Amino acid sequence: MKIKNAWICSVKSNSITPVFGDIILSDGKIKEIKKKNWNDYLNSKTKSEINSYDAKGKVVTIPNVNFHEHIYSRLAKGLPISGATNNFINILKNLWWKLDHALDNEMTKASAEMAALESIKNGVTYIFDHHASPSNTIGSLDIIGDVLRERKLKGVLAFETSDRNGEFLKTEAIIENSSRIDFDDNDIKYLFGLHASFTLKNDTLKTVSDFINENDLGIHIHLCEDPADRKISKDKFGNLPLTRLIKFNLLNDKSIVSHAIHLTKSEYKKIYDHGSAIAFNPDSNLNNSVGIPDFKNISQDQIMLCSTDGMHANPAKTLKTFFLLMRHSGLSSEEAFERVIITYFNQIKFVKKFFPDYTTLNKNDKADFIIWDYVPPTPFNKNNFWGHYIYGILESQVSSTMKDGRFLMKEKKLIGVNESEIQKEIYKQGERLFKEFKKL
Repeated sequence: MKIKNAWICSVKSNSITPVFGDIILSDGKIKEIKKKNWNDYLNSKTKSEINSYDAKGKVVTIPNVNFHEHIYSRLAKGLPISGATNNFINILKNLWWKLDHALDNEMTKASAEMAALESIKNGVTYIFDHHASPSNTIGSLDIIGDVLRERKLKGVLAFETSDRNGEFLKTEAIIENSSRIDFDDNDIKYLFGLHASFTLKNDTLKTVSDFINENDLGIHIHLCEDPADRKISKDKFGNLPLTRLIKFNLLNDKSIVSHAIHLTKSEYKKIYDHGSAIAFNPDSNLNNSVGIPDFKNISQDQIMLCSTDGMHANPAKTLKTFFLLMRHSGLSSEEAFERVIITYFNQIKFVKKFFPDYTTLNKNDKADFIIWDYVPPTPFNKNNFWGHYIYGILESQVSSTMKDGRFLMKEKKLIGVNESEIQKEIYKQGERLFKEFKKL
């Protein structure tokens, strides 16, 4: 198969030089990239070819990755919320902690289906999920993993361990995480999920620490999303959240700390020194009114991952918002551009820790890529790629998503999926959740 007349944005040595031409595919891999002359294309007439797809001058990039998803949140639309939502803790108590308790296996599966389809539409083929369904813990990660496999997506899954639900449910969460060590395969990997410092006792952190260090795993945790995490952790456990994670040896180069907003410059330095990544979720942060980080306190080289916190399935939008918030907070255009560029390449390095064959769009790589609904309106080259990317590509929709040399979505139409039937099942489970939630 051939993808012809495309602007191919291969990654080479932390650099991108757009090349116009054709991508030749074979056995799920990129067999060859044939360069062509852009001006010849502009002056030619379109010709149809067998077993080829004409990109018509659109841009092709590596697939998107969502580094902090909450698939379980997908059905949380229009729920009958009762109780105050005037601060972060009340939002947790009166929405999210009720929602996760109401979820059963059928609702979790419907949530995963909804998230998978939304992800494909946004060019996301790799999902790092942070799951919570404490009333139905055991086997819940299998349900999510099976849906992702069926939709040809890859995932790094974790179950949210917390002491807020009592000893029995905490123990089930630990079992659900620790049992994954035997199920790791080419499509689904695992991190050890933790909620946040303020809902985790010292003995729980010690138990998790022993397991991950014995098995070379990372953690996936919320860190200082709101000032309450700092205050409650200090009051209950005598230490600030990051201090507790370091004390129990929970940070390593596979670990994700999500949010990481209310931290000092020295605390950001400690995260960097441990090699851990920060998953940034600006849409969720703005929605919950918890603030944004002081970007000047964060090293440019700190691994920043773009994610959605379950608000939507479009981490490319997160990257654009990241850029705009840096500009809004006073960073120069040059500084903001530089940080986005570093983030782009650091995210590739991080996902490769779990999936070494993640594509860079070069010969012999996996044929995984997305075609954006964007034809460059001005010359497109190495020197101005990032101007096109931030102000053009990221403002465009994904036209097609390809995985292992096959279209998952082609010209905004999902392939091999009966979307209307899936939507019916999603609604049925959403209606059940609505009724259960109302009882809580």
